[in-house]
Amino acid sequence: MTEKLYWKDAYIKEFEASVVNVIPEGVIFDKTAFYPTGGGQANDTGELLVDGMPYKVNDVRKSGEDIVHILDKNAGIKPGGKVIGKVDWRRRYSLMKYHTAIHILSSLVLKKYGGKSTGNMLYPDKAHIDFDFPQLNRELGIKIVEETQSIIDERHAVTSRLLTKEEAASFPGLIRTQPGEELIKGLASIRVVEIEGVDLQADGGTHVRNTSEIGAIKLSSFENKGAHRKRIEIKIE
Repeated sequence: MTEKLYWKDAYIKEFEASVVNVIPEGVIFDKTAFYPTGGGQANDTGELLVDGMPYKVNDVRKSGEDIVHILDKNAGIKPGGKVIGKVDWRRRYSLMKYHTAIHILSSLVLKKYGGKSTGNMLYPDKAHIDFDFPQLNRELGIKIVEETQSIIDERHAVTSRLLTKEEAASFPGLIRTQPGEELIKGLASIRVVEIEGVDLQADGGTHVRNTSEIGAIKLSSFENKGAHRKRIEIKIE
């Protein structure tokens, strides 16, 4: 099992670890600050020194309880090797800002308009979120993004914690998508992210500490993908 350092502190830029295994798909460490693709959030990239030799991290993926690092090469890496990892912070921090912004936006749409999020994707330069919200159109999308900006500017604290399944049951609405409901069935505990006074939901991604870090967002596009699927795309200016 790989220890998820990014859960303890999403602001970790460098870390030390040990090589646990080298498999055809990539390399597994005992712990990592590199976030693997999941929950709609794109993976981290960055650089490594393994026993003093340099490598590039091109992709990061989950494999059961392990996190696999796909490198530019695996030559020379052996179990027990000493690792110094450095996360591409510019990419990571952008993803953190987009992730927190999407949580605010989806919570606003659910609570004020009754529209349910059905999925999202986060990239370093944009993010989109799909809604089951038949009434949503571009004009309303612009209004929703403006309302989201107002919440961002209120400077809400953002925190995360682990709940047992029993504790999580006392917070209805933590799981908001069908894939999410299936995912947590095999988990002993559930990680939740709270935007103080705004939102509380199950989530495994990385976030900023305060909404003020997000900055200014804008509606970059709106797509009508059917009666029950509308897409809002945002960009941070």
